[in-house]
Amino acid sequence: MSKPLKISPEKLEKAAYILKTIAHPLRLSIVEHLTQKEELSVNQLCERLDAEQSLVSHHLQNMKLKGLLQARKEGVSVYYSLKEKGLSEIIRCVEKCNCNM
Repeated sequence: MSKPLKISPEKLEKAAYILKTIAHPLRLSIVEHLTQKEELSVNQLCERLDAEQSLVSHHLQNMKLKGLLQARKEGVSVYYSLKEKGLSEIIRCVEKCNCNM
């Protein structure tokens, strides 16, 4: 006899959606930086990630469109922050993970 699942199908669906959206090293790094600092501009993220502005902007826009980030414009700068606060927990799990790969 199997045990009933503790996680609802709806919650599993949402988790899969979020994990698929951030399943890229640069996106995970963006989330990690936004976990450490509540809000960062595109330029600040580019410096911290040592990545091209167009690439960082592409990933930020993708995560914003999927509801994980929010953005606000101030002059010519765009500042991003986590909309989905649970992403911080995912980063903590990744940090603690000792996967044998």
